[in-house]
Amino acid sequence: MESRDPAEPMSPGEATQSGARPADRYGLLKHSREFLDFFWDIAKPEQETRLAATEKLLEYLRGRPKGSEMKYALKRLITGLGVGRETARPCYSLALAQLLQSFEDLPLCSILQQIQEKYDLHQVKKAMLRPALFANLFGVLALFQSGRLVKDQEALMKSVKLLQALAQYQNHLQEQPRKALVDILSEVSKATLQEILPEVLKADLNIILSSPEQLELFLLAQQKVPSKLKKLVGSVNLFSDENVPRLVNVLKMAASSVKKDRKLPAIALDLLRLALKEDKFPRFWKEVVEQGLLKMQFWPASYLCFRLLGAALPLLTKEQLHLVMQGDVIRHYGEHVCTAKLPKQFKFAPEMDDYVGTFLEGCQDDPERQLAVLVAFSSVTNQGLPVTPTFWRVVRFLSPPALRGYVAWLRAMFLQPDLDSLVDFSTNNQKKAQDSSLHMPERAVFRLRKWIIFRLVSIVDSLHLEMEEALTEQVARFCLFHSFFVTKKPTSQIPETKHPFSFPLENQAREAVSSAFFSLLQTLSTQFKQAPGQTQGGQPWTYHLVQFADLLLNHSHNVTTVTPFTAQQRQAWDRMLQTLKELEAHSAEARAAAFQHLLLLVGIHLLKSPAESCDLLGDIQTCIRKSLGEKPRRSRTKTIDPQEPPWVEVLVEILLALLAQPSHLMRQVARSVFGHICSHLTPRALQLILDVLNPETSEDENDRVVVTDDSDERRLKGAEDKSEEGEDNRSSESEEESEGEESEEEERDGDVDQGFREQLMTVLQAGKALGGEDSENEEELGDEAMMALDQSLASLFAEQKLRIQARRDEKNKLQKEKALRRDFQIRVLDLVEVLVTKQPENALVLELLEPLLSIIRRSLRSSSSKQEQDLLHKTARIFTHHLCRARRYCHDLGERAEALHAQVERLVQQAGRQPDSPTALYHFNASLYLLRVLKGNTAEGCVHETQEKQKASTDPSPMPTGPQGPTLSPLMKAASCLDLNLVTRVYSTALSSFLTKRNSPLTVPMFLSLFSRHPVLCQSLFPILVQHITGPVRPRHQACLLLQKTLSMREVRSCFEDPEWKQLMGQVLAKVTENLRVLGEAQTKAQHQQALSSLELLNVLFRTCKHEKLTLDLTVLLGVLQGQQQSLQQGAHSTGSSRLHDLYWQAMKTLGVQRPKLEKKDAKEVPSATHSPISKKRKKKGFLPETKKRKKRKSEDGTPAEDGTPAATGGSQPPSMGRKKRNRTKAKVPAQANGTPTTKSPAPGAPTLSPSTPAKYPKLQKKNQKPSQVNGAPGSPTEPAGQKQHEKALPKKGVLGKSPLSALARKKARLSLVIRSPSLLQSGAKKKKVQLRKAGKP
Repeated sequence: MESRDPAEPMSPGEATQSGARPADRYGLLKHSREFLDFFWDIAKPEQETRLAATEKLLEYLRGRPKGSEMKYALKRLITGLGVGRETARPCYSLALAQLLQSFEDLPLCSILQQIQEKYDLHQVKKAMLRPALFANLFGVLALFQSGRLVKDQEALMKSVKLLQALAQYQNHLQEQPRKALVDILSEVSKATLQEILPEVLKADLNIILSSPEQLELFLLAQQKVPSKLKKLVGSVNLFSDENVPRLVNVLKMAASSVKKDRKLPAIALDLLRLALKEDKFPRFWKEVVEQGLLKMQFWPASYLCFRLLGAALPLLTKEQLHLVMQGDVIRHYGEHVCTAKLPKQFKFAPEMDDYVGTFLEGCQDDPERQLAVLVAFSSVTNQGLPVTPTFWRVVRFLSPPALRGYVAWLRAMFLQPDLDSLVDFSTNNQKKAQDSSLHMPERAVFRLRKWIIFRLVSIVDSLHLEMEEALTEQVARFCLFHSFFVTKKPTSQIPETKHPFSFPLENQAREAVSSAFFSLLQTLSTQFKQAPGQTQGGQPWTYHLVQFADLLLNHSHNVTTVTPFTAQQRQAWDRMLQTLKELEAHSAEARAAAFQHLLLLVGIHLLKSPAESCDLLGDIQTCIRKSLGEKPRRSRTKTIDPQEPPWVEVLVEILLALLAQPSHLMRQVARSVFGHICSHLTPRALQLILDVLNPETSEDENDRVVVTDDSDERRLKGAEDKSEEGEDNRSSESEEESEGEESEEEERDGDVDQGFREQLMTVLQAGKALGGEDSENEEELGDEAMMALDQSLASLFAEQKLRIQARRDEKNKLQKEKALRRDFQIRVLDLVEVLVTKQPENALVLELLEPLLSIIRRSLRSSSSKQEQDLLHKTARIFTHHLCRARRYCHDLGERAEALHAQVERLVQQAGRQPDSPTALYHFNASLYLLRVLKGNTAEGCVHETQEKQKASTDPSPMPTGPQGPTLSPLMKAASCLDLNLVTRVYSTALSSFLTKRNSPLTVPMFLSLFSRHPVLCQSLFPILVQHITGPVRPRHQACLLLQKTLSMREVRSCFEDPEWKQLMGQVLAKVTENLRVLGEAQTKAQHQQALSSLELLNVLFRTCKHEKLTLDLTVLLGVLQGQQQSLQQGAHSTGSSRLHDLYWQAMKTLGVQRPKLEKKDAKEVPSATHSPISKKRKKKGFLPETKKRKKRKSEDGTPAEDGTPAATGGSQPPSMGRKKRNRTKAKVPAQANGTPTTKSPAPGAPTLSPSTPAKYPKLQKKNQKPSQVNGAPGSPTEPAGQKQHEKALPKKGVLGKSPLSALARKKARLSLVIRSPSLLQSGAKKKKVQLRKAGKP
């Protein structure tokens, strides 16, 4: 809880204790506690709480405007202005302002006088000076925020004088009083300002230019009352040569004051407007901003210049924009963008993007200014590379004319770069570099062209919905032409040939254009305007680009390809166009569109790599003709020429070859085409896919598919950027190099082998550098010998270094190949996902189980890299969600049934041999999926006979169903392909292994999933579970846990007949009873867990019997439980015994024995000779009194049972302090008399049950029953409690006409449990009617 500040009022209790408060204040506090709480809520940090409290306070005071509450509220709010918590002062100030705004009859002068009297700056102590200063400041701000200060002349003058006095305390308040004064004067009228101005503004220009606040007050007066200011100060030229340095200092001070706020000071924008108004903007920008602030090498001043540049964009004309965007400020901004690369460095680029976006959005009707600003920012370059990113979000605000002009400027700069028009710069590290190639114009042109082509593509990518189709086509044709074609002679039919290059287009630049073109092609294929990848004419964009390429190929005199076509390649191009025309006749078919897309894409790749794509294009055309000419077939046993592979296999190989290319567009097209041909898939075609996914075959050297890498292309794209970043971050690179050298040394030390050591020893011995025992007597080596030895060692270490580098290169090569292979496998998994999603009923899907499991096993073992993780996640998602959990599956197995049974057995065995449970779970789920497939298929020879049996059957009940599908009925077992005996044997072995093996990877959820999905196996597997209930500790716990979860499943119950189910319940009950004979004797944690499992299973068994209305003999069980009660009580205080006791008494409650209440004895009934009356009164500090100490349950439970008296009366001892609610709850439940049995076990023939049991089970009442004792105690003491509980169980008096005790006395020795009688499920009048009907029977 927060400590109260000295200035805050005291609470009512404190006021009463101190006695120093006035009587009316105490009366006020006593009058309304709610009113006082308002002021505490006003100071809380939550804004909603403060506002709500202020609103409630105003509503409260509106009802009592003349009462004492108003005076107290004013005093309390004024007191709050100077509290010690700085966060609470603005809250009280705002509340006071709203109070003064709501009650205009309150005089402001009186409020200001109270503030000054409360916080008198002349009399306040030094320790309280700072709170007093802030109290005066926030008091004036409250008057100003109320909106009444500018209307009250007297209060305004006093406030101005107070602010001037507060301005002297700069150490505490800094410039806040002057800022408040400027804010107040900006709201007053001109007449009032003329009157006040001489008092607040000095006539000295040196004072005016001494601080931002004084200058801002001067500019305010010049704007509102220029004539009065001229009389006071005279004619002032702020932009004179004498005043410019002063303005620079003032702006520097303003920049420092907003350093943390990161905003533009108002004084800077006011000076900019004044310069524009007086037509002195060039002088202001050149001398004040560029020559003044920018030369200070002070980053807050530089940021002020950047913000001033962004804020000035909407205010400047086109000529002024050209002046600003070609100066030093924009160049310095570019340097900042290039050098601010580290994560913790402040980056101004996002803030500048906001300024530019606001400007472009605000001048939609002026496309020339939009184009000028965008071109200017694109012209700020670092050695030819623009500092703005290729993907710039502000282009979305361009108007259509400005967008067309910007695209035209980009194309012109690409063809004929004008390096002189650029605002180019070099960083300090680049200037220090001695490499002359970094400063050549060819490098700058390459960097600029590369940026331009990607900027064009990003414009289409971000504005594909808003761009005009003609403009998009211009960009696409431009990229296509300069990617693959060269102009020989200009022609008017091809506009792209009219503009020659001022600098020749190098191969690196052309490769960059080609990469950008395929990125654009992906954008046009996936993001569309009219239809998927189509223009307004209805044709895909790729079709239009192919037509344009054909036009260029036909103009061979004017245009030629970069890689000339051979005659065969040109024939392949012409055949492709012919096939496209044939596909138009099948345009209604969905696969025709996919084939068209594939053909167009490979046709465009023919321009990039003719030799590789020529044969591929011919094979695709052949497959397309066969696919469209072939009729859909239902059987896959069609005879095929063995010399020629089916078209599906050829097309799958083509798709795999396309997936090997690092192109996202190719990946999408291959996925789309495979989705249309997967219905025609053959086993051989599927095997081609599995060969890639199978780790054993895909890692061979002779792979059929060569995985290509675009690292060279990526290196081309980023080489220049990396070199630039390397120059800017030279120090960080040197650190990395030193670390790399250390790692190389460590690796070199690790790579030293025995052979190198032997060679080194040989060289040293040959040079006699290693001496033997007589080395001391030998002379030292001469200079020539040392030189020869040095040369030998140098050559030896050079060879070793080469060997180490070769091994390192080989290792990197293998890692790179592995990474490429993993990427390829991830892309090939797309085809598997398409197959299991679109053709789940295809029998070939069953062939995917083991390959996918193989990938999962390998990835789980070595899932260290991100690629392995991605491969694992994607494979697991396909296997789990799309395959095992699919709603549809194969219904036409044919001759695969026997193989599937063997596969089920193999999968279950593999699951049991896995090193961990996650891997075993995938294998187990695969076996469950195959079980589902086998169960859902019918044997051909048994279908007709089964149908006749079903017609002849007299049982019209439908086949039971489960959540995962139909459960096998006895009539359908013969018609199913499932070999129940084989499957039962397989899972019985797995279950036995799970129960007996200590570190088994199998888990309980696996078998629960088996029982819920295929409950028909429970009849054969339950005996194994029942057998292990009484086994060793771990099997017993697992068996009990499985039975707990399984017995309550409706699917399992539907597989058993009523006699079988009752027999099973009896067997489980007998096993549990045998376990409970050692209840309470647990010495270890495992034995304790064993007892818990047995009791939990017993309670589940009771609930199941109650639900099924079964009758079981519980005499032996009750005797066992009562016999173990004493041993259970002895371990009552052991760790974890509370859960055991709860389960025990839950079972006893089901049997009719209520848990006894444990009441604490009164201290008066337990006299102690060691405690005197004085010791009872004087308790030791830190110790509990005797009445609060917990008594041992053993002593409390044993005594009443022996005496035959109740364990707790409930009324003899008054409730202890602090437990009234608990005692009231216990008092509502009737006490069970003698609920605790004696230490001796009852006789087997003596039934022990609570008196309420006969009322629950009326059919067990017989006339020849004799009275019996309850829990071994006499009947007379238990009669009142028994009657009380029986009356609560039967609210209808006299239903049976017999007392509860007589009903219990006639109970037989055989105790039966009939749970869930109809009377227990009915309530109210229904329950009474049933009881009356039973009472009326003879």
